[in-house]
Amino acid sequence: MKAKIPATIVTGFLGAGKTTLIRHMLDNANGKRIALIINEFGDLGVDGDILKGCGDAACAKDDIVELSNGCICCTVAEDFIPTLESLIGRENPPEHIVIETSGLALPQPLVRAFGWPEISTRVTVDGVVAVVDGKAVAEGQFAANLAAIDAQRRADDGLDHETPLSELFADQVASADMIVVNKADLMGDDQADALVVRLTDQARDGVQVIRTSHGALPIKVLLGQGAGAENDLAARHEIHHHHHDHDDDDHHHEHSHDDFESFVVERDEIADPVAFANQVSEIIRTHNILRLKGFIAVQGKPMRMTLQAVGPRVDTYFDQPFGQQPRKTRLVVIGQAGLDHAAITKALSA
Repeated sequence: MKAKIPATIVTGFLGAGKTTLIRHMLDNANGKRIALIINEFGDLGVDGDILKGCGDAACAKDDIVELSNGCICCTVAEDFIPTLESLIGRENPPEHIVIETSGLALPQPLVRAFGWPEISTRVTVDGVVAVVDGKAVAEGQFAANLAAIDAQRRADDGLDHETPLSELFADQVASADMIVVNKADLMGDDQADALVVRLTDQARDGVQVIRTSHGALPIKVLLGQGAGAENDLAARHEIHHHHHDHDDDDHHHEHSHDDFESFVVERDEIADPVAFANQVSEIIRTHNILRLKGFIAVQGKPMRMTLQAVGPRVDTYFDQPFGQQPRKTRLVVIGQAGLDHAAITKALSA
């Protein structure tokens, strides 16, 4: 059976920086074939024009599909499923699909759609990424331009026009596998750090909360989370659907990836792969590592073991014989700048 095509859902309110994040991803795709599904409606949508202007093979015209008939979570059967079927049914399908929702779309119905029989065996939700306007959220507004969000809400008759933004925001956080605190350059370090702590407390265990500016995240951090979110819906509770009676400037910039770093740790064979996986998970928590991946030499085993960790979630499997390759354990550590190389290396070598 062919491997499922991974899809990343990018959610967040209008103005949070979703399009900038996706544009940066495309500019740094390094040849990866990525298809985009963009949810625009009303008179506010400009994302498609911005992304179609990237002029790169990673975002060819045929790889960008706009859904403009209303909020994507309300038009799953009519628009989303047929669009996804068309993309994955191509002779040369994309390697990854990125879905930019409108700012008011609920992530959970979209994630649930990946369980539909037409697509469930061919595509999986690699991860849900919630982009937040760091400065606005820190100030309790959820978005910098509330009037624009209200206009966007009124443009779609299918939307609930009364639910407080705080509940919609909570739904996005509840469903996220990664929360991107964007526009960190507009905040002081103390304010940004406090928001990261607050969002980490609000999110599910193991959800990564990352600071950035202008959506400048490396593709190796943004994609490849392997969350399989459609199989984990129970943990992504829907505040919006459970409380119906509740009262209640993008510019083009050049960026480096100096805010992120990676390094390699090598060690000899290990005796107990289960114990080592638990050790890796604890090291990731202690040192706030984003990703850790590589190959493990297990004593007495001719096959090498692949290890991939996203946050504290660690997956391992044997993939192929070592052959003529040296029987060494080699791990790549990825995180935000400031990782304690010596301490992490010592811990992984213990």
